[in-house]
Amino acid sequence: MSRKLRKDPRYQLLTIVVLLVFWGLGKWLEPYLPRQDQQASNPAGPGAVEPGVYEILRVVDGDTMLLKRNHLRVRLQGVDTPETVKEDTPVQAWGPEATAFTKRFVADAGGRLKLTVDGEAVDQYGRHLVFAWHDGKLLNEELVAAGLARAKLAYDYGQSLKNRLRRAQEKAQAERLGIWSR
Repeated sequence: MSRKLRKDPRYQLLTIVVLLVFWGLGKWLEPYLPRQDQQASNPAGPGAVEPGVYEILRVVDGDTMLLKRNHLRVRLQGVDTPETVKEDTPVQAWGPEATAFTKRFVADAGGRLKLTVDGEAVDQYGRHLVFAWHDGKLLNEELVAAGLARAKLAYDYGQSLKNRLRRAQEKAQAERLGIWSR
């Protein structure tokens, strides 16, 4: 860039205006950006679901829900229910029952569930991975125990939760419930 241009008052004014715009934009966006202390308190990283009670906007299917806050999509960690809404996939056996089960669980909780995160916080599809609780009952485990979900034990989450899901699946298999009824 030539010295002549840098000394031009119009160029200097434009530079000041651009800097002020970026400064103002930063100030305007500040409430929406994670603060340094928030990042340190959330080991799962920025944007991950913090443990707490959340209002459920909608049950998408047996293992996926939308939170009212920011319409955030969460998926139940450690379980896989038969598909009901997956694109280019027919509705699978026991999928509607799994979705109905999750809807009843959410309704019984008054539409509010306690969500916790253990291990991996976000999956490869950008869904936030959670364990969902109400009155001491774990939705993830209840779906498996009813034979409406398979336990997924190879993923990154705590051994005590894996043990709970494994026991629930063994019981559902022994009793030939839901997906294990064939």
